[in-house]
Amino acid sequence: MKVKRFFAKSMAEALKQVSEQMGPDAVILSNRRVDGGVEIVTALDYDENMARQSLGEQASEATNGARLAEMQAERHRRLEEELSRSRTRIREVRESRAARGRGYAEATFTGLDEQAGEGLDDPAPGGINSNADYSDEFARMRAEISSLRDLVSGQRDEPEKPGTSAVQQRLAERLQEFGLSPDLAGSLSRRHKGGKLDDGWKQSLKMLVTGVRTPRQEWLDVGGVYALVGPTGSGKTTTIGKLAARYVLKHGADSLALVTTDRYRVAAHEQLFVFGRILNVPVRVVDESNTLDDILDELSDRHLVLIDTAGLTSSDKGYQEQLSELARSHHGIRTHLVVSATSQPRIMKSVWHCYKMAGLTGCVMTKIDEALTLGESLGFVMETGLPVAYYTDGQKIPGDLHHAEAVPLVRLAAERLKLLQRQASAEGISGTERPRETA
Repeated sequence: MKVKRFFAKSMAEALKQVSEQMGPDAVILSNRRVDGGVEIVTALDYDENMARQSLGEQASEATNGARLAEMQAERHRRLEEELSRSRTRIREVRESRAARGRGYAEATFTGLDEQAGEGLDDPAPGGINSNADYSDEFARMRAEISSLRDLVSGQRDEPEKPGTSAVQQRLAERLQEFGLSPDLAGSLSRRHKGGKLDDGWKQSLKMLVTGVRTPRQEWLDVGGVYALVGPTGSGKTTTIGKLAARYVLKHGADSLALVTTDRYRVAAHEQLFVFGRILNVPVRVVDESNTLDDILDELSDRHLVLIDTAGLTSSDKGYQEQLSELARSHHGIRTHLVVSATSQPRIMKSVWHCYKMAGLTGCVMTKIDEALTLGESLGFVMETGLPVAYYTDGQKIPGDLHHAEAVPLVRLAAERLKLLQRQASAEGISGTERPRETA
């Protein structure tokens, strides 16, 4: 929520300023007469529930929406007044230091005339050495004014937690806009002990890079048996097609095989068979006559075996059987969870709980081109500790498949947030309606 005050000689002029600077979605929190005209306090993205959370216990005094808006406006006024006082203190300290500097210069020149330069090596009171006396105070005041500025411009959606500075709170808000959960955003923001908001943002991105694990080598080069599990529609079969196509282009078709365990749905493996025919790669189906381990024994001479699975939930028939097959296999299957970047964080967590009994060793992110933000996916892999093997960003085979690396992923997520913010800003500026007032 962005809050701003406007001053004008008349209400019409004030409303015109609001319309030009805040756009048609601005909500007027309060208006009152002041010396020389009127004052209007407005807000963008105003939400009564968030305002109540921001005010904490004080919100209980608000008996209606209008009173709540007035309290929010008064809070903003107090913050701006504190910001003004901090600026005044800094100005006074600067003026005092300048005055002392002038006094020291006059005393020095007088001494030169009278003593021909004697005693120049002695530190003069209030002179150059006094600069050190101000450095700590300046540092504290600069940090204070920076925090207040962030607080006034940002207007926190949640009450500040004990021991949390304004900059840390604003950083937590930005990390939540990035897509991280409130708990993870709060944890990262609290590690920023002091300084500017941008410094804390860069530090948080570096911590994300450290927290997102990725393998150094690709499956295509290492080889082995890999299974993809996940809900229907997450992109398991398409991802296997991309992996198979890339492998054939690099190593040929002779050392690759595809397997599906989906014998629960009619025509479930047709798409996999299409990939097999196009790439000239064998496709085997696990059924009542052929167990998974029996098939893998026959394919033991293959460098890479990719296993597609049915998108079953815990309530579906065969769910337990399918995951047990993967977990019990003596072929050392590396089972990876396929997670759609368009899923809600709760759904990602639910899917992880549903499939972790298969002995997950990593994950694959899909559909990141369709997601508004990528922080949800990055937060998920940080919280679960699953390494990210690959990510996909389109339907092209095999072009839209990428070996995952932490730095490019976090950079891509940051760029996605910037794009989203620019779009939101452009949409806000394009409106022409007049601002609306609270009831």
